[in-house]
Amino acid sequence: MRFSRHFLALLPCAIALEVTAVPARASGSETNTERAVTTVSALDIERYSGLWYEIARIPNRFQEKCARETTAEYQLRGDGRITVVNRCRKKDGSVTEARGVAKIVDTTSNAKLKVSFVSFLGWRPFWGDYWVIGLDESYQWAVIGTPDREYGWVLARSPALDEDIMEEIFTIIEGNGYKRDAFEMSNR
Repeated sequence: MRFSRHFLALLPCAIALEVTAVPARASGSETNTERAVTTVSALDIERYSGLWYEIARIPNRFQEKCARETTAEYQLRGDGRITVVNRCRKKDGSVTEARGVAKIVDTTSNAKLKVSFVSFLGWRPFWGDYWVIGLDESYQWAVIGTPDREYGWVLARSPALDEDIMEEIFTIIEGNGYKRDAFEMSNR
């Protein structure tokens, strides 16, 4: 029973860590809830793996420290899950990193995933939605969203995208009920 008592004593710490990692609703992210957020029909996880640059995002609390050069790196693991490493440069020039794991929750399309950055003795009590709602056919850019539209990212294989591609991406974003102005461009 000693383990149970210690576990219960530490549980509020794990919950407190997650609460600080979950941002409040981003301002300007009011949505058209009549439109359902829809994912791409198919995602090849092996092609999706690798390094992505953040082009735009809905501001959120857990990325407040990120001033520029935000990246996400995904690597398929042997157990079918995906290792996630997010990095960014802070205002003082130092680099910060968050490591997590993703799991596929819709095996028909592979486009609905859950991601966790909190591990408590190997147990991951908190998972967040990660839906791929737009994807270039050659996997050069992707749009990530959540069913509640509180979070969103535009990722690319290169640090910048031209205006025509961004217009195509904003069409996808608005087609999923997001407001264009909810997204802010990332600082390079």
